[in-house]
Amino acid sequence: MYEYNSIAESNNFIVLDKYEKYASCVRETITYQTEASLEREFVQDLINQGYEYLSDLKTPEAMFENVRVQLQILNDVEFTDSEWTRFCEEYLDKPGDNHIDKTRKIHNNHVYDFVFDDGHIKNIYLVKKEEKDIAKNKVQVITQFEQTGTYSLCYRKFQ
Repeated sequence: MYEYNSIAESNNFIVLDKYEKYASCVRETITYQTEASLEREFVQDLINQGYEYLSDLKTPEAMFENVRVQLQILNDVEFTDSEWTRFCEEYLDKPGDNHIDKTRKIHNNHVYDFVFDDGHIKNIYLVKKEEKDIAKNKVQVITQFEQTGTYSLCYRKFQ
């Protein structure tokens, strides 16, 4: 039997130092696994853990629209198109941010004081971290999508 060592644990999650599929632990695996097969297996594992699978999300535009819907639900707000564009440019997808900066937003800077067009200010949460609110978060998974053209490595475009 394989033993797992946990790196971090809470009432809501556990992070393991290593994970092996049960079948791999009990018998030798002698076949090659393609990236597509690995991705399917990983997505299925996440679905089994309660993630919602978004099979129709195939473009960066669709991803941003989904993020907009989810943030509106989480924060009980309604962004106008101009507010959403400004929120993305000022905070969510700031032009100078790299992937490390964006990751830090989730961990360290997940609340943004946003000024709406009518002048009122509201804290916009990317994720709720307080124990009483953690169940308000929604977890979703997509398969990777291909991009072509100028923005294939780093998508930055707002209309």
